[in-house]
Amino acid sequence: MAKSKIMIVEDERITAEDLKGALESVGYIVPDLISSGEDAVEKAGKIQPDLVLMDIRLEGKMDGIKAAEMIRERYGMPVIYLTAYSDASTVQRAKITEPSGFILKEPFGFIRKPFEESELHTAIEITLYRHKIERRLRDHEQWLKAILKSVNDAIIVTDAKEQVKFMNPIAEDLTGWIQEDAIGEQLDDVFKIVNEVPRLKEILEKNVISGSFNEIIKSKNGIKIPVYGNVTAIKDKSTNINGLVVVFKRIDGN
Repeated sequence: MAKSKIMIVEDERITAEDLKGALESVGYIVPDLISSGEDAVEKAGKIQPDLVLMDIRLEGKMDGIKAAEMIRERYGMPVIYLTAYSDASTVQRAKITEPSGFILKEPFGFIRKPFEESELHTAIEITLYRHKIERRLRDHEQWLKAILKSVNDAIIVTDAKEQVKFMNPIAEDLTGWIQEDAIGEQLDDVFKIVNEVPRLKEILEKNVISGSFNEIIKSKNGIKIPVYGNVTAIKDKSTNINGLVVVFKRIDGN
């Protein structure tokens, strides 16, 4: 198994060296010690670490919070703040950058280190595992979206509140909505059925898992289009409906 690379960004050299030794003793790779926010952003792209340990107070004009924000936006790398600053305003500002965690340092002394090695190791392992799972989910989501975009049927996916979460290009063509505008809108407003019929969720309640329909929808620009298809529920283990998948085509094939 490949060893994880941890990039340390810390302006106190003694603390940085102590961190490096602690991490390397348990098998991590520490490719470099960085003391400024500007260098952290530049070297993150070159080193490609699996995780960044970031102090908030750093050398240079860019502090750790700004550096962490730029690293997350550019490279999607997880960041753990290692800092002695626990005041409410600093923590609140740091939270905006969506860090993977905080480890509070204590003043360095002769009796104890400024951090607990067991706490540090646990935080790193949890963050690395969570980041790996999140990356797999993102990759799977992108893979699934690519497949849905390539099929010949129109597809709309909603959440449990029947708010649109995804539309493929054919669904955009038939409804007149682009996905960007449709996200968060109610299904009934995007997939607008003209005649008075039971809502799609009511079809599901009668058919348990899925149901077919043959309706006329009205596109965003007012065009009436006859369609047929089916609606399927996304259910959890308790049979609660967590979303809907609507698949449909034009009846006339035009």
